[in-house]
Amino acid sequence: MRHLIKYRFIQTVREWSVMFWALAFPIILGTFFFVSFGSGVTGEEMDAIRVAVVEQETDQQEGGAFGEFLEQMDGDTLEIEKVDEKQALKDLKGDEITGIYYTGGGPSLTVAKSDLNTSILKALLDSYNKNAHMIMKIAQDHPERLMQAVEALDGWQTMTEEVSVGGRTMNPNVSYFFALIAYACLSGAFLGVQASLDGQANLSALGARRSVTPTHKLRLVLTDMSVLFFIQFVNIIILTVVVRFAFGIDLGGNIGQILLVDLLGSMIGVSMGIMIGCVGKLSESIKMGLTVVLTLFPGFLAGLMFGNMKNIIEQNCPIINRINPAAVLSDTFYCMGVFDDAERFTRNLMILGLMSVLFIGIAFFAVRRERYDSI
Repeated sequence: MRHLIKYRFIQTVREWSVMFWALAFPIILGTFFFVSFGSGVTGEEMDAIRVAVVEQETDQQEGGAFGEFLEQMDGDTLEIEKVDEKQALKDLKGDEITGIYYTGGGPSLTVAKSDLNTSILKALLDSYNKNAHMIMKIAQDHPERLMQAVEALDGWQTMTEEVSVGGRTMNPNVSYFFALIAYACLSGAFLGVQASLDGQANLSALGARRSVTPTHKLRLVLTDMSVLFFIQFVNIIILTVVVRFAFGIDLGGNIGQILLVDLLGSMIGVSMGIMIGCVGKLSESIKMGLTVVLTLFPGFLAGLMFGNMKNIIEQNCPIINRINPAAVLSDTFYCMGVFDDAERFTRNLMILGLMSVLFIGIAFFAVRRERYDSI
C-alpha cells in the first residue's frame, strides 16, 4: 500500500501541465485580480479624490444645493478646490485633479479619462440628480411628506451601514476571490482525469500494466483517490494562504471551517475529474477539453468573470446555484465571511459531500464495467 501511495504521489506531482491548472493558474489569476482591483478589495482607505468645483451664476438655487451636497463629501471622499473654469481645465489637463464639477444650470461633470476615481465621481453626480428629482416630485405630488423625505435622504449613509447583513460589510470585488477559490477546487478535476487515464489500458501503457496487476481494482482506485485528495487539499490550502495573507482578503470563519471547506472543495474537484476520466471511451484530448469546460463554465456562473452573475442566476433560476458546485463553494465562503449563517453553511457542506459521493459512485461503477478484448 505504501508503495502504491508513494509512486502515485511522485507521478502526479511530476505532471507539470496538470499541476499548472490545479495550482499555478489559480494563483496567477488571483494575482491579476489583486493588481486590477488594487486597494479597493483589501479594505484599505482610499485617498480623497481631488476635484475642482466651478460655480456658475445660472440657477443659483440649484447650484447652491449641489454645492452643499459636495461640501458634505469634502474631506473623506473628495478634496475640493473652488476655482474658475480656466484654472480647472488647466489642472485637469495637468492631471492635478480627477474631474471638474460645474454647479448651476444642471450640475455636470467633466473628466479626462476613465478609471475607478472618475467612476466614483460620476456615481456621486448620478446619486445627487436622482435624489434631487425625487425630492422635486415629492414636493409637487405630496408636499406634506417633503420634510420626511429630506430627513431620510440626510441619513441614507448611516442607514445603509446599520442594515448591513450579519453586521459586516464587504467590498463587492471580494466575490471574485470567493469564486476563484471555488474554481481552483474544481480544477482538481485535472488531477482526477489524469489519474483515470493512467488506469485505462486503451489510453496508456501504464493503464495496460495496471489492468493485469493482481492488485484489486478497488484498492488501486482508493489509493489514487487518497493521494489526489491530499495533493489537491494542499494546493487549495496554498491558494487560501495566498488569498488571505498575500492579497489581504478576509475569508471570515475560523481556521477549522476554512480547512473543512477546502477539504470538501478538493474532494468534489478530484471526484468530478475521476468521473470524467472513467465514463465513456473518449480520447485523452477530448476528456481534457471537457474538463476545461466543466471547470471554467461553473466558475463563470459562480461569478469568476462577472461578479454579479451568481446573484442574477439566484433571482431568475436559483436551482442552478444549488447544483453548481462552484456556486455552492462560493456561497459557503459568503456564509463564513458575510452572512454568518450556520444553517446555510451546513446545508452547503452537505450538498458538496453528496456531490462528491455521487461522482465517486459513478466513477466506481464505470471502472467495474471495463472490459478489454486484448491488452
